[in-house]
Amino acid sequence: MKNIYKYVFIGLFLGYCTACDQNFDELNTNRVAATAIDPAFLLNNAVLNSGYPGGALVYDMGIVQQIISPNSGVLTGANFNQDNRNSTGSIWGSYYGGVIKNTRDVMFRIKDNPSRSNLLQMARIVQARAFMILVDTYGYIPYFQGGTGFSDQVFFPVYDAPEVVYADILKELEEASAALSTSGRIETADVLFFGDIAKWKKLGYSLLLRAGMRMSKVNPGTAQQVVAKAFQGGVILTNADNAVVLQDNNYTNGIGNTLNSTEASNYYMTEPFVNFLKNSNDPRLSSIAVRYVGARSGPEQQPAVASTAPALQIGMPMGNDDKGAVQAAIDAGLASFYEFSQIDRLRVGSRFAPTFWVSASQTLLLLAEARHRGWITSGSAAEYFEAGVRAHMNQMESFSPASAVAPADINAYISANPLVDNTALEQINSQYWVSSVMNGPEAWANFRRSGFPNLAPNPFPGREVLFINRLTYPNSEISVNSENVQAAIAAMGPDNLETKIWWAK
Repeated sequence: MKNIYKYVFIGLFLGYCTACDQNFDELNTNRVAATAIDPAFLLNNAVLNSGYPGGALVYDMGIVQQIISPNSGVLTGANFNQDNRNSTGSIWGSYYGGVIKNTRDVMFRIKDNPSRSNLLQMARIVQARAFMILVDTYGYIPYFQGGTGFSDQVFFPVYDAPEVVYADILKELEEASAALSTSGRIETADVLFFGDIAKWKKLGYSLLLRAGMRMSKVNPGTAQQVVAKAFQGGVILTNADNAVVLQDNNYTNGIGNTLNSTEASNYYMTEPFVNFLKNSNDPRLSSIAVRYVGARSGPEQQPAVASTAPALQIGMPMGNDDKGAVQAAIDAGLASFYEFSQIDRLRVGSRFAPTFWVSASQTLLLLAEARHRGWITSGSAAEYFEAGVRAHMNQMESFSPASAVAPADINAYISANPLVDNTALEQINSQYWVSSVMNGPEAWANFRRSGFPNLAPNPFPGREVLFINRLTYPNSEISVNSENVQAAIAAMGPDNLETKIWWAK
C-alpha cells in the first residue's frame, strides 16, 4: 500500500511540474519588449553622433586659430602645438563607436531588402562622410574592416592607405547619390531630411564635391573629373537644403556642451580670427563674438557686462599659456585675460546651436574655386564667391535671432570685398575658414588643402611642430590593435603631429 501511495505522489508531482513547464515560456516572455528595431532608428543614431565632440576645441578649431585656451592639462593641444592623446582620440572614439558601428549595422540588416534601398543609400552617405573625417584626421585608418565586429566578427581590423580609402569613398558617394529614388520607400523617420530624397542627393553630391576638391593638389586630373560629376549631379546651393542637425535638450551640441560647462571661461577667440573679421568690417563678428568688458574672473563674465559691438572685440594672441595670457591682457590694457573675446556661448556656441555638416556657403565657395580653376564652366567665380559669402551671413540667423545679419550690412560688405582674380584662391578659402566656424574638422581640412588663410605658426616656445598636420592614434587602439597600428605607421610615417595627410603633400 505504501508503494502505491508513493507512485501516486510521484505521478502527481511530475504532472504538476509538466503543467508549470507548459506555460513557463509564456510567463517569462516580456510582451512589451522590442524584439527588433527599425534600421531607420539606427541611422538616426549615427546621424546624432556625427557632430563634433569637445576634442575639436582642443585641436581642430585651435589649429586653424579660431578659438584657443591658455590652459594646460586636459586642454593641452593646438594651444601649445603639443600631443595630448587624451584628446586626439576624440573623433576616433565618437565616430567609430557612434557612427560607423550604426551605419554598418543598418547596411548589414537591409542589404538584401530592396524595399529599403533608399535607407541603404542614406547609410552609405552618412558613413562616407564619417570616414572622410576620420581619414583626414588620422591618415591610415581601418576602413574596409572598420566597424565590422558585429557583422563579420573582425575585432582587430587592418588599416587601409588613405588613397585607397578615398577611392572607395568617391565610389560610395557617387553610387549612393545616383541610386536614391523617389519611387522607392520614403524613410520619413529620418531626422536629417525627413526622407526628402532630393536633399539627400544634394548632400551626397556636395560631399563628392568636397572630396574631389581635397585632391586639388595631389591629383588635379582626378579632382577635376570628380568635381564635374558632383556639379552635374546637383549640390547644395541654398540654405534651405543645408545638411544640419537640429539640437534640443535630448541631443545637444557637443562643442556647445563643453563651452557651457567646465570650460565656459577657458576658451577665447584668437587674435588672427577677430582681426580678420574686424579689419574688413565683417558684420559676422557681432554675430559670433562676445566680450565681457571688465571681467576679472570667470564668474564675472555676466550678461550685464557682455558686449557684441565689433569695435570692442579683442582676440587672444596665439602662443600663450596662463602666464603669457595674463601678460597679453596687460599689454592690451585689459583687466584680465577673462576680458578677451569669446565665441558667444548663448548663440553660436550654445548647447542648442545647430550642427552643420555641409552648408550652401561651403559648397558655393568650393564652386568658386572650381570655376576659377576652370573645372566647371557654368557661372563665374565672382558670382559663386558672392553667393557663398551671402549664404553664410544669412545662415547666422539659424544660430539665434540675435545673430542675424541685416541685409544692408550684407550688401555693404559684399560691395566692399569683391573677388579679385590675382588673390582669388586666398579670398575664397579665407571665406571658407569663416564659413566653417564651429565645424572644426572641415575648417582644418580645407586649411591644410588650400594653405589659406595665411596664418603664422603658433609661436608657443614649447611647441612640437610648426603646424599640426594630423592627430595621433588613441592609446587604446595602439594597445589593443597594436600589430595593425604598427603596420600603418610603418607605411605612413611617424605617429606624430607632423606627418602629413596624403592629399596635403
